[in-house]
Amino acid sequence: MRGWEKVLRYALMLVVLGVTVGPFLWQLSTSLKGPTEDVHTSPPRFLPEHPTGGNYAEVADIIPVWDYALNSLKVAVASVATNLVGASTAGYALARLRFRGRRAAGLAFVTALLVPLESVIIAQLTMVRDLGLGNTLVAVVLPGAVGALNVLLMRNAFANVPFELEEAAVIDGANVWQRFTRIALPSVRGTLAVVAIFAFMGAWDDFLWPLIVLSDSDRFTLTVGLNFLHGTFQQNPRLVAAGTVIAVAPLLVMFAVLQRYFFRGVGEGALKG
Repeated sequence: MRGWEKVLRYALMLVVLGVTVGPFLWQLSTSLKGPTEDVHTSPPRFLPEHPTGGNYAEVADIIPVWDYALNSLKVAVASVATNLVGASTAGYALARLRFRGRRAAGLAFVTALLVPLESVIIAQLTMVRDLGLGNTLVAVVLPGAVGALNVLLMRNAFANVPFELEEAAVIDGANVWQRFTRIALPSVRGTLAVVAIFAFMGAWDDFLWPLIVLSDSDRFTLTVGLNFLHGTFQQNPRLVAAGTVIAVAPLLVMFAVLQRYFFRGVGEGALKG
């Protein structure tokens, strides 16, 4: 690689890093600034002069942010569990089992990706109310319990597992469930991590559906709770920034823990050439 090409590559990487990570770092910096510091100085001052964690404590005093975070955690963990179970079993069936309507089922999952949420949200709300689940965290989890994208990711990952491994298990007398749990699943741990990350992020960041289905403040998720009290924060950007950091921190921790499996899963889910 030529010298100017290397410089250009690193310059582009720095630009992308600044665009993606820069806003979060700015929010983190703002959340640590004291009440006497001006957050609107020109030119902007990135590092706080007197760092403080008082903004986080003040957010917790104004709203039950930790209760909202616990509700979001319950929803996100439930979404991860249902997606791991549902997407892996459905993906394995589409990739390995032979049954009538298999192609139609795969096409249905692909079609589901093209349907915008807004077009079915009224039907979803009517369904959860008819089931008596309105204003519950179960209703928040239900529409995203098994994501179509996650099913397709698992289907592609299972399709890339050498079929000879399962043929050897069949000769040894293994049934479908044993082949699924003992051979197929251990071979796609990376894709399972990808599904877990996508499910957690989708449930944790979701705003529109919890806003519609929840009415009691004690059941609000973190995104809804922060938004409902945004009027309290609008005169103090430090508190807005602190609430943002609280909302984003669990996602960063989860990705940091599962990142090596995430990048492995990208390769497992690649389409065959």
